[in-house]
Amino acid sequence: MNKDAEIDMKDVELNELDPEKQPMTGDGQAPSGEKNGSVKVKVPEDEVSFTGLSKEELMQVAGTPGWVRTRWVLLILFWLGWVGMLAGAIVIIVQAPRCKPIPEMNWWNEGPLYQISDAEAFAGGLEGVENKLDSINQLKVKGLVLGPLHSVQADRLSTLNLLEVTPNQGSQEALLGVLKKAHKKGISVVLDLTPNYLGADPWFGAGTSGEVMEKVKAAAERWLDLGFDGIKISDLGAASGFVDWSLLQAAVQGNRTEDDEKKRALMGVVENVSAPEVLELVNTTGVDLVLSDLLSSKSGGVERIRDMDALSAEQRSLGWGLGATQRDQLSKQAATAALIRLYQLLLFTMPGTPVFSYGDEIGLPAGQGPDSPKMLWDLDQEPAEGAVVDEAVEAQRQERQSLRAWFISLSDLRGKERSLLHGNYHPLHSSSSSLAFLRVWDQSERYITAVNWGAAPETMALKLAPTEELEWPTVAKVKMSTDDELSEDTLVELGKLTVGPGHAVLLQFSYKA
Repeated sequence: MNKDAEIDMKDVELNELDPEKQPMTGDGQAPSGEKNGSVKVKVPEDEVSFTGLSKEELMQVAGTPGWVRTRWVLLILFWLGWVGMLAGAIVIIVQAPRCKPIPEMNWWNEGPLYQISDAEAFAGGLEGVENKLDSINQLKVKGLVLGPLHSVQADRLSTLNLLEVTPNQGSQEALLGVLKKAHKKGISVVLDLTPNYLGADPWFGAGTSGEVMEKVKAAAERWLDLGFDGIKISDLGAASGFVDWSLLQAAVQGNRTEDDEKKRALMGVVENVSAPEVLELVNTTGVDLVLSDLLSSKSGGVERIRDMDALSAEQRSLGWGLGATQRDQLSKQAATAALIRLYQLLLFTMPGTPVFSYGDEIGLPAGQGPDSPKMLWDLDQEPAEGAVVDEAVEAQRQERQSLRAWFISLSDLRGKERSLLHGNYHPLHSSSSSLAFLRVWDQSERYITAVNWGAAPETMALKLAPTEELEWPTVAKVKMSTDDELSEDTLVELGKLTVGPGHAVLLQFSYKA
């Protein structure tokens, strides 16, 4: 076969349809003469795409008088708007009420103090106290007051050893363990170094004051060097009159500077003195916190509110307790769960630092005689399924649970609200068995405390003195209440507020510019 014939055969093979391009119908050419797999796309012949103005065209337009005027108008409008916004911001800042500066606050002003006078009764000793710090921390307390824990025999000065922990309470190592863990939780620790705490005279009598004060000073220096945050003593009136009183002051408060992140506290206890005498001790002794028994020793609302009125200006140096001065439980004077709630609310909202004894959060019954009451730790233990339940015991357990929740709610609220932390105090009402007062700070929420520990309902006409220049609403909202007739979040009239017997209510209203 010649070459021309071979070329013709190849042309025939190339012109044959590829099997993959055969119509799927298998019966020849695709419709309209189109081969299988081919797609026809119709492109409009007259379609024109917009490409914008060219550089030359833009330059021609930019120089026209109309466009120049437009640019100037836009520029002027921009700057006028900017200046207007700046002027408006300045007017708002100038006319807005200025915030009142926060007063100096120390750690003992920021929350309640919790006294554990007997570590053995509280948790089986200091190691037990360390194990219970998680539970204590839930109470949102800012400080623990421990002791007295030191070794001494009643009225025998020769046995006094302020650096040795009495064996039934634990050991120095256990005490330091409590300190370390408390600090990790943000809780400060104060040691009670009242020398003769088991005897009749806390200072063994005036004739030995020099020797005793020297021992207390040396012990204070030692314990503070180990990291403790303060020292507490009893009978401040007598101690501050000793010649060597300034030595103890210097040991606790010496070398303070404005840059100190945390100050060490000197805390003193006074009993059976009047409000003016407490005020004098605050101003003359130099102590950081004076804990008095005024609330315990006065049972009338008129006397109680008068004392609060006299001391409110020194609230950052004042501690309040009901039984705390004697290291007793609140239940010793508040016999019912309702009264315990009432006094918890009162202590948390008064102008000053609330001080509680261990167990006050659950209404722990006071001890019998000289023995300290054993703390109860089984509140969260529900009865076993199917077990025989003593209904009275179970009701008491649930009541103590409820008391603790009430305590925590109050502690949390006080720590958040400036009016309750350091706000001004204004008396509103008082009678033989009731009182009411207002706490207010600058532009913060305002709070009214009204309590009635009497046996009959008390109707109060709450109003400010005519000289007070504060806004005063006609109604306020119930924030917390022990009275079923005063439900939370309801509005009540301040001109005619009725509080049931043995009940307390905390009212709230907002600041208005």
